[in-house]
Amino acid sequence: MSIKISLIGAGSAVFSLSMIRDLCLTPSLEDATVSFMDIDPARLDAAHALAVRYAQSVGSKLRLEKTTDRLASLDGADFVLNSALAAGHHRLRDGWEIARRHGYRMGGSLHIVHDEAFWINFYQLKLFDSILQDMQRICPDAWYIQIANSVLSGTTMLGRKYPQAKIVGLCHGFHGVYSLIRALGLDPADCHFELPGVNHFLFLTHLYHKGQDAFPLIDRWIETQAAKGWPTDWLSSDLGPAPVDVYKRFGAFPIGDTATPGGGSWPWWYHTDDAAEARWQEAPIDWYYKWYFPALEKNIAEIRRVSADPAANPVELVGPEKSNESAIRIIESIACDLPQTYIVNILNVGEFVPGVPRDFSVEIPALVSKLGIQGIRTNGLPRPLLAHVLRDRVAPVEMELAAYEQGSKQLLRQLIMLDPWTRSVEQADAFLDELLALPYHEEMREHYR
Repeated sequence: MSIKISLIGAGSAVFSLSMIRDLCLTPSLEDATVSFMDIDPARLDAAHALAVRYAQSVGSKLRLEKTTDRLASLDGADFVLNSALAAGHHRLRDGWEIARRHGYRMGGSLHIVHDEAFWINFYQLKLFDSILQDMQRICPDAWYIQIANSVLSGTTMLGRKYPQAKIVGLCHGFHGVYSLIRALGLDPADCHFELPGVNHFLFLTHLYHKGQDAFPLIDRWIETQAAKGWPTDWLSSDLGPAPVDVYKRFGAFPIGDTATPGGGSWPWWYHTDDAAEARWQEAPIDWYYKWYFPALEKNIAEIRRVSADPAANPVELVGPEKSNESAIRIIESIACDLPQTYIVNILNVGEFVPGVPRDFSVEIPALVSKLGIQGIRTNGLPRPLLAHVLRDRVAPVEMELAAYEQGSKQLLRQLIMLDPWTRSVEQADAFLDELLALPYHEEMREHYR
């Protein structure tokens, strides 16, 4: 299939490895042109060199280009994948340190001590909007695939502002359902499930194994086996004590990032102090500093090492088989008209998750084909969980987008006031003032007045 795919943020450590492999191992796209685009020349060169050598190793005919010019990459594009991080992780960590000095903890702090912190989202939202503006001029019929965080606020903002554009957000967090299925001793091929919600807030509400309700199997697993998989050094797991307790409280199982650090360690009550975290085997700060950030740095180093070493085998680094990520599979389904169902993030225009606003992004199953992305209506969430979606996910994102769109420091303060660890206006103001005073936030200071 002769199409052009633009990869924005192609030097991303996580993005490059899976995209390189999946593109090269998709025969139906072998005539595609792939434009690697990144503003960091060193990362761009390393990712592109690795892709070229991997393609040669597996006999792929992909045409692999590279550029630091986004407009050139978008020219003629049929699909645009964005995984770019506009503000580095050092800015995220600097803000976290300030927040922690002011009494904020990781755990339900979805816009402060989380990787979708509002000071990172500010730069991301500006980037997302600028890409869509360019696409409207250069490749208005192309699909925009949002992979970079924040998928929730990003797809909500862009879907509202550009209703004519083809926009979809993707997140791999829903794959956590397969971890649960395997823990039950079941074959995923024999299972059917439904997990409605919004990004980083997904719940398994229905699970069938060979046509039979499998929730009794979850209950039995909890009673007889779950605790055996909780060694004391197994922290912040999506099948750990806290997610199991959430299931017992609400009758739906939190999936993937929903109750782990990757989704903000919701809810806050398992994180009230260090003793509570120890009791629930939660350690979100360690999860980031001892696992997540080191893993990213290792991936970057490995990409650079292998790309610079002619004797290194790129297949050994990247792997010989496709990943379970859906980005390239979705491109194939649309370009080659291969209908398949995927979990995607799109506006709730068809009331796919009843009770969530229609102009808010939801994460749902959708049929993807040449006809596009057609959302499938779910049975929705139990009312208590819907209440939490509206309070803990919809309300803060609405406040953040209003603050961003109006350039309002007052609304930004109100976003901080929604955080579960805010105890006073004075606390919120002190934190915000110290954060905005960081020298590299001049653009944000000018924006929020």
